[in-house]
Amino acid sequence: MNKIKNTFKDKMKEAIWLLPGLEVKRWFALIFIGSLFITIGLMIFFDLRPVYFIMEFIRKIAMTFPTDILAIFMTVFGVYLFFKGWQKTNVSMLDIHNGKAEETILETLYRRRKLNRGPKIVAIGGGTGLSMLLRGIKRITNNITAVVTVGDDGGSSGRLREEMGVLPPGDIRNCIAALADDEDLITKLFQYRFNSGEGLKGHSFGNLFLTALCSITGDMYRAVKESSNVLSIRGRVLPSTLDNMRLAAEFEDGRIIHGESAIPEAHGKIKRLFTEPSDCKPLEDVLTAIKHADLIILGPGSLYTSVIPNLLVKEIANAVIKSNAKRIYVCNVMTQPGETDEYKVSDHLEALYKHAGSDKLVDAVLVNKSLPKNMSDNYEKCGQLPVILDKQNINVDIVQKNLIEENKEGLVRHSSHRVARAIYYWYRKSQRGNK
Repeated sequence: MNKIKNTFKDKMKEAIWLLPGLEVKRWFALIFIGSLFITIGLMIFFDLRPVYFIMEFIRKIAMTFPTDILAIFMTVFGVYLFFKGWQKTNVSMLDIHNGKAEETILETLYRRRKLNRGPKIVAIGGGTGLSMLLRGIKRITNNITAVVTVGDDGGSSGRLREEMGVLPPGDIRNCIAALADDEDLITKLFQYRFNSGEGLKGHSFGNLFLTALCSITGDMYRAVKESSNVLSIRGRVLPSTLDNMRLAAEFEDGRIIHGESAIPEAHGKIKRLFTEPSDCKPLEDVLTAIKHADLIILGPGSLYTSVIPNLLVKEIANAVIKSNAKRIYVCNVMTQPGETDEYKVSDHLEALYKHAGSDKLVDAVLVNKSLPKNMSDNYEKCGQLPVILDKQNINVDIVQKNLIEENKEGLVRHSSHRVARAIYYWYRKSQRGNK
């Protein structure tokens, strides 16, 4: 029985060659045609008298053109086709050198070609929420643009920002690691944090890597681009702005708190968030990506310190509002102490609308449907509660799915696969609805 199963699997692997879109069969066909022309040309040149019907066809052509010229033309043309096909075959094969070890070359090739034809997705956010989302989205398409906030001023990123004058690399680093083909190895390398060493302690390797590249290339945009090329990531990661953007929040009680890391520690109700300077300019590549996107995703992540900061760059907010793409907001599962205490789903949307300047920002909101039965008591102790869905106060499509990873500890964590799948199903459904 096992022998039959193994034989069937082997046959199925061989059948992968027949799948469309591999961009290999066409080049093998070109090699074949080139070889055929070479053979015919040489046979004519040496008068070896090929198959009668072919000779009849050639004879008719030869009656019009001198034989020597025809032989030379066919030989040269055949050589050109042969080497062109050989070149394209090599390119197609070498393009998949980063495939997973357990996959055959053909399986990796088919996966890569299929993902290259996926929808153009722009994911806007920051923190661990954005990197989580990217891990799932990269299984759907290679056409990904991650737009990352640069307001972080805490931890290793904050130290490098103050000491080296670079944009905070932490969130960018997480996104690059999430989009890498060999994600496990890259994540371990980029997330490695030095535990000792004067000046090194507390820094992650990825932050230092991006900071060094920033010094070499001149700015964070080029540093991210070059590091993405080196690590062969799927899609691209872009900072929302190259300006030295710092966050500040005005609270309901009149206090104004400066600095992203200090805002949650202030423990109050946020009235508005703003940037210093107030007129940060976006990257043109970000605006272009939004303009040509098929799908735009906001969140998940800290509402006021990860998602909204990108919308404070007015050109980005306006581009999202005017975009013809499908737009969806992934709402957080739990409230965040110091930012969204007692917030319902509608409160999250209202905060987005207020800072973007329009209630036409998104078409839908993705909300978690169920919580673990054994949810940890630590959430209630630290003031984190489930975000309540108040449908009556929401004016966009509501997509409810189970988005949580299953775990024995009762922790509430988004599943990258479930979130990505829910978003993609909604996107496909909304596309069909417009036809």
